Amino acid sequence: MGTRSRIGLQLADDSILSIYCHYDGYPEFNGVKLVEHFNSYEKAAELIDLGDISCLWTNAGWNNETLPEVGPLPYSARGEDCPPRLDKNLGEFLQNGEEYGYVYTQEEGWLCYDTCDWHETYLEAVEIPSGAVAV
Repeated sequence: MGTRSRIGLQLADDSILSIYCHYDGYPEFNGVKLVEHFNSYEKAAELIDLGDISCLWTNAGWNNETLPEVGPLPYSARGEDCPPRLDKNLGEFLQNGEEYGYVYTQEEGWLCYDTCDWHETYLEAVEIPSGAVAV
């Protein structure tokens, strides 16, 4: 079972373009990997352009083969069409049904929100830990 997340990019009009990520959505993994590897508006936009992903940071392919590079595993790599979703604002984005929501903003970089309605911190911003996480 995965810890689902939605990863978004805040646009100039405050709308959020986002993708779904099935695995490792908790801040201690996806949050850290977003900060480490997608730490600019341009890099975040490239990630969002991939469409929905199975996982953010892996070296395993769809047939469990080892890939030459570590990175996201998009559903498009197995022929699926899962384009980004556009929400009109942060409030709409946070009603996504996943456990965590990440938004890259020009002003603050990556922000993480707990969107898991059975947590005490539901719809609150939560800290992304610093430091490397094992792949």
